[in-house]
Amino acid sequence: MKLSNKLVGGLSTTTLAFTLLVSHAVAQESPTSEALPATPDAAPAPAITATPSLPLDQLRTFADVFSQIRLGYVKEVDDSTLLEYAIEGMLSGLDPHSVYLSADDFENLQSSTSGEFSGLGLEVGMENGFVKVISPIDGTPADEAGIESGDIILKLDNKPIKGMSLNEAIEMMRGPKGTSIDVTIAREGRQPFDLTLERDIVRTASVRQRWLEPGYAYLRIAQFQRHTGEDVAKALEKLQQEETLKGIVLDLRNNPGGVLRASVDVADQFLDGGTVVYTEGRLSNSQTRYNATPLDNTDGVPIVVLINGGSASASEIVAGALQDHRRAVVMGTPSFGKGSVQTILPLSEERAIKLTTALYFTPNGRSIQAQGIVPDIEVERARVTAIDNLPRRVSEADLSGRLDNAGGNGDDQDNGPRRRVPNELLTRDNQLYEALTLLKGIHILGMYDAATQ
Repeated sequence: MKLSNKLVGGLSTTTLAFTLLVSHAVAQESPTSEALPATPDAAPAPAITATPSLPLDQLRTFADVFSQIRLGYVKEVDDSTLLEYAIEGMLSGLDPHSVYLSADDFENLQSSTSGEFSGLGLEVGMENGFVKVISPIDGTPADEAGIESGDIILKLDNKPIKGMSLNEAIEMMRGPKGTSIDVTIAREGRQPFDLTLERDIVRTASVRQRWLEPGYAYLRIAQFQRHTGEDVAKALEKLQQEETLKGIVLDLRNNPGGVLRASVDVADQFLDGGTVVYTEGRLSNSQTRYNATPLDNTDGVPIVVLINGGSASASEIVAGALQDHRRAVVMGTPSFGKGSVQTILPLSEERAIKLTTALYFTPNGRSIQAQGIVPDIEVERARVTAIDNLPRRVSEADLSGRLDNAGGNGDDQDNGPRRRVPNELLTRDNQLYEALTLLKGIHILGMYDAATQ
């Protein structure tokens, strides 16, 4: 029933809806007085699942509260708005991810999964009435301003977040390109501070690739969009055409997730069949198992997956699947722990609800919800400074009258300082440096194994 403020026989349709709802509850609570007689030789009637009776007392309380607000609230609020507030409250009380989607919210959701919108570039959730940053999106105003995973947003344009819904906060953060907004941030270990960010078009290129060193590829997935699986396949094909792969670093840090199907498609690129993820919920269509096709497009090349506290949802599906199948070493810090699946349920052409309908599990049956993926090798992000100012020690090559190298290269050796220039990758991203080092070690051991067979 579409509610409006039109009157029907002196009653608004909203009041009529409450009357019908309460009447329905009463009818459900009233037992039938007599069963229908059986018909001889008739086919068995299909089984009917009884609908649980509606809580009549609570419905009456709800109707009373609704009526008191309509009559006594200091400002007049129309019935449709009150009902939207009620729906929003009902969903927000379930979990941080179930929300009511107005027309604007629904459009914004479609924009985020398609890969372009105007705003700050933050993936956020609600925690204790405040907006918590799950992760900034690569290359966005929020990322460039230094906002980090785990930051708490206290105020937007000096307006306190406490009391806002998540959708209201997101609506404030989005806006036309070039407009600015003041954001008050709380971060562990320091006093709250203010940042002024300028909104921009957020284009989330979901996949980027490059070479770290000859043979060792870097594959970054910033967000799981509809075509991310195809983009990963194209990136791998391009890398393989350029040179032989020795190892891959798959970077899922600060990846907030996205489309479930895209995570399955990505994991499928690296697996030779088997389960990627399965979901369980109350509805029959939420019992789903997603499997990989029997073809590893990387031919078993060693993989290190990087994760951190900003890796959520679809990122955790990929990391968990590769970890359970022993296809990759997971490195970094524990992930966010969002192990639930949300379904968009349309209410009309313009409105919908995003409802948590299932939990997902890794191939080995692990639930990630509120636990996250624990890396095989834990490496904290740190600022590493190479020690390059120590006096160079004297070596054999510096001694007078030394014997030359047996290979005949003694006269050609540069006897000057042979210390390597500090590795730029080590100082810039120690986790990525450790991942590359591990891949090199795996490759060397693989060469030894091949030589002894």
